[in-house]
Amino acid sequence: MAEFKFPSEEVDLPSKGLIYPEGHPLSKGKIEIKYMTAKEEDILTNQSYIQKGTVLDKLIESLIIDKDINYKDLILGDKNSILIAARILGYGKNYTFTLNGKSHTVDLSEVDNKKFDDSLMLKGENNFSFTLPHSGNKITYKILTGHDDTKIDQELKGLKKINKETSPELSTRLKYIITSVNGDSEDKTIREFVDNYLLAIDSRALREHIRNTQPDVNLDFYLDGSGRVTIPIGVSFFWPDV
Repeated sequence: MAEFKFPSEEVDLPSKGLIYPEGHPLSKGKIEIKYMTAKEEDILTNQSYIQKGTVLDKLIESLIIDKDINYKDLILGDKNSILIAARILGYGKNYTFTLNGKSHTVDLSEVDNKKFDDSLMLKGENNFSFTLPHSGNKITYKILTGHDDTKIDQELKGLKKINKETSPELSTRLKYIITSVNGDSEDKTIREFVDNYLLAIDSRALREHIRNTQPDVNLDFYLDGSGRVTIPIGVSFFWPDV
């Protein structure tokens, strides 16, 4: 039987690998992915994956060459860089989409990684400090990985069983993001703080701070007549007909 070698490319991670523990395969700041094949197109059209919202994770898992890497170890920004690279390798650099009734085409090869200031990290780990501007409370926080997202989804499903009308997604995510409050890292303290003492104005400031400083790719484009827009990444990003 003939042997076929999959062509592959190395992708630079926005985190530069600094988010991951020393010795972890991702700590090199690069990841090797293979070009998409018909197998990956099957994943993109799998209705079960689409309905569960896991289709892009399944795609990333299939593309990673180093099987010692668990796709759930990745933070969102690094996932985005892999998805953009996969889209370019699979279907070309030009991405056409419709916005406000008009068709626009962007060149995905112009997408750059955001500048990540690793001096913000505490002890060179996935841990950062922030002082809430209104209350003055000092917190530390982390960038969530796929493992954290799984735990959050499970907790939200459990809460939904207790009360079908509840939807505490924002506060639940914050309980996983925040790692300490005024030096106290007890889980009970963090949860009580988020539920009872985290002011809305401070919550918004924290989320904005993380959005502006976390490792990611810059998906902002300036389009004629539409100003600055953020290019969404979904199933149609790969295959508009899906």
